[in-house]
Amino acid sequence: MTIFEKIVSGEIPANKVLENDDFLAFYDINPKAPIHILAIPKKCIKDFHSADAELLKDLNEFIKEVAKKVGLDSSGYRIISNIGSDGGQEVPH
Repeated sequence: MTIFEKIVSGEIPANKVLENDDFLAFYDINPKAPIHILAIPKKCIKDFHSADAELLKDLNEFIKEVAKKVGLDSSGYRIISNIGSDGGQEVPH
């Protein structure tokens, strides 16, 4: 079980930003930017390449909601997906 699965299940606490039936957004405990939020599917998906188009479409809509909630929708933000160890991915979720 990955750390993200433990966060989704409530086994490990997280500073949640937004949650729905399919996704969870929370502040990174080791931020690399002044605002660093992780948005993940609740279902364990190994990486971007393993996600189907419908999940990615829904995730994009969720990210827009997160950005609006924290007030970044008008000022701007960036979206990053680290894929595999060479891409900097630390949690295979």
